[in-house]
Amino acid sequence: MVEMKVCSFCGREIEPGTGSMYVKKDGTVMLFCTNKCSKNMIDMKRVPRKITWTRAYAREKDVRMKGPETEAKLLRKEAKRAAAKAAAKPEAKPVEAPVEVVPVTAEVEPEVKVEEKPAEKAAKKPAKAKKVKAEPVEEEKKPAKAKKPKAEKPAKEKKE
Repeated sequence: MVEMKVCSFCGREIEPGTGSMYVKKDGTVMLFCTNKCSKNMIDMKRVPRKITWTRAYAREKDVRMKGPETEAKLLRKEAKRAAAKAAAKPEAKPVEAPVEVVPVTAEVEPEVKVEEKPAEKAAKKPAKAKKVKAEPVEEEKKPAKAKKPKAEKPAKEKKE
């Protein structure tokens, strides 16, 4: 299959058998899709980044418009990917050391909870503020303005 070339100025693909090639004295080869591109680059010595209809301008504009937000977004994406990878991999279980069983000689009595009286509970908790519902305010309805009927214009007669 034929290799598609790219225009040195505008960045469009050049179809096989079309366009022109310009070789400088130092040996660099420039390919142009149209005469417009070659004149802008060679004769007028324009920079593609400053010409609005080129792809280089569009790429630079995207970078300008995105700004520092893209860096933050990239960092968030990387963090999400790392978290997903960590979740996907099964974690290795730590090796547990053998536990020694110590015989209990003294009897331990279970703790007995003492219930508080309702008055003591109320004293401990701060009083909650009561919510008051606002009543909806009814707005006065203004009478609708009557629209004036448009006057009909007489039809124009065609001259023959």
